[in-house]
Amino acid sequence: MPLTTYLEVELFDVCGIDFMGPFPSSYNNKYILLAVDYVSKWVEAISSQTNDAKVVLKFLKRNIFCRHKKSLPYHPQANGQAELANREIKSILEKTVNRSRKNWSNKLGDALWTYRTAFKTLLGMSPYKLVYGKSYHLPIEIEHKPYWTVKTINFDFKSAGEKRILELSELEELRLTSYENAKIYKEKVKFWHDKHILPNHFEEGQKVLLFNSSLKLFPGKLKSRWSGPFEAVRMFPYGAVKMKGENGAPFKVNGQKLKLYLVGEKVPKGVIYSLGNAMES
Repeated sequence: MPLTTYLEVELFDVCGIDFMGPFPSSYNNKYILLAVDYVSKWVEAISSQTNDAKVVLKFLKRNIFCRHKKSLPYHPQANGQAELANREIKSILEKTVNRSRKNWSNKLGDALWTYRTAFKTLLGMSPYKLVYGKSYHLPIEIEHKPYWTVKTINFDFKSAGEKRILELSELEELRLTSYENAKIYKEKVKFWHDKHILPNHFEEGQKVLLFNSSLKLFPGKLKSRWSGPFEAVRMFPYGAVKMKGENGAPFKVNGQKLKLYLVGEKVPKGVIYSLGNAMES
């Protein structure tokens, strides 16, 4: 299926929300609820004990509505940004947690800071700079007291105020630049993705197998990730396929998760084939 990209021009107009986990229990927390802004790639996240609707509602009120003053439209069809942020946050946590991996909830804030201040090729800058319009202070600057003291003594409120006003006036131009960078980057990714798509056409009545991505494989257990066969009932123009299950109930899936079911020759009962003869033939 050709890649579909989404471009938004206002910060926090659209966010992707997703749960991560379950993880090893860390102070009774097993899940991470994460929201990523589609424009700035700014991430908000909390650790939670459960992954239900109450946690989501509380998270939206405290971390999105009150902080960023925006209400988010529900957009479940395009949650790729949240999945990408999930992988990066997990990668950061894997490098910072201890050996038991039970202190990940204490390291979540550090992981968010690292993600927000890291340079993003898609934007051409960090999410922090795109949201606040200025560079960030590294923790080492604050912890190193002599450096911070000299910086405070030489602080000129008038020049600092003028500099901040200039930064805010340039913020809109900064965001437009990031928008153009994102547009060019996504066009390149779409071109590369669509170039490597293999055509996968099905006809009505064909038997197909469905890839079960939620199946977890364990060492020593042989179990196929492909379930079925199912019967293809109808094909839609954008890659969706309507299928009929074993109980006759129809359902839709993405065509990328299907492959043609090839029926082998049925062996009659009581017939024994010789492997030697089969090799010679």
